[in-house]
Amino acid sequence: MATLSADFELPLRSFDLRLALDVERTVALVGPSGAGKSSVLRAIAGLVRPSGRIALDGEVWLDESTFRLPEDRRVGLVFQEYALFPHLTVERNVAFGGKARVGELLERFRISHLAHARPGELSGGERQRVALARALARDPGVLLLDEPLSALDAHTKDTVRLELQELLQSFDLPTLIVTHDYEDAAALAGTVGVLVEGELRQLGSPADLVSQPSDPFVASFTGANLLRGHVTSVEDGLTGVRLDTGEIVYSTDPALGEVGVVVYPWDVSIGRVHADDSALNLIHGEIGSLSRVGNRVRVRVGPVTAEVTTASAERLELAQGGVAVASFKATGTRLVPLAG
Repeated sequence: MATLSADFELPLRSFDLRLALDVERTVALVGPSGAGKSSVLRAIAGLVRPSGRIALDGEVWLDESTFRLPEDRRVGLVFQEYALFPHLTVERNVAFGGKARVGELLERFRISHLAHARPGELSGGERQRVALARALARDPGVLLLDEPLSALDAHTKDTVRLELQELLQSFDLPTLIVTHDYEDAAALAGTVGVLVEGELRQLGSPADLVSQPSDPFVASFTGANLLRGHVTSVEDGLTGVRLDTGEIVYSTDPALGEVGVVVYPWDVSIGRVHADDSALNLIHGEIGSLSRVGNRVRVRVGPVTAEVTTASAERLELAQGGVAVASFKATGTRLVPLAG
């Protein structure tokens, strides 16, 4: 397995993009719009010239004395909107990447029956498979995907995400994905990096980013409740934190001073009254909102959002304006420093 090594700096309009990253299998960079994600792909593809070094194993694409043009880099790039040629058939779109493997790739991506169709006749998932086939027709050493699911509607997205996940697992080459959606990144890649204003804040497995976020931004970006507070006590392995909203909650994480309290919606239970369980942290409050997400319901109680099953929400007769109790365990409550 080849390794893509990138260590470069690229001045952008509002900040400098600095990235040091090795890609062996599939890595996803996730971050808000304007974080520099697409610029990473452009630098690797040779569409811009940063300072530093980019290489695929011993094949140097960029250093102090080298700058290989895009056509001389073994890169397959899938654009955000797929960028298929509307006047060409599926077969000819794939052949634009390279003619030698067209038949094989049409078969591999299950689009042989669409060979004579044009992009306007295809579904979102079919267009994505055509774009991937065209990128692989170049016989690349590296695959780059720019927001691969953003062009899809919500109804189609879940299905296509599963298809793409299966396809990526079958590829035997370094693959770098950039996306603004953490759920997509976690589903598609074994390693995820959070990029903010050109800085790689944290790199690790999706599970690591959830269980041990490095800072408040990483925590909130991965879907956590982020509550601000001040440590008031440290005793018997428990850290007490008074939230800005007045409640006191506990964590098994050591900390001092101003902290961010991190708890994920799926770790929060909801009841109409306090249940006699092991959850140490209780927040009583008015239900501010309820919103359905698939077969789950997100419930806002005071400063905390919980995620419960539709059946639980119906059984508890939860309704906006009603009163409920959100509870969560100290062991599932992380503390992160607010500085920086």
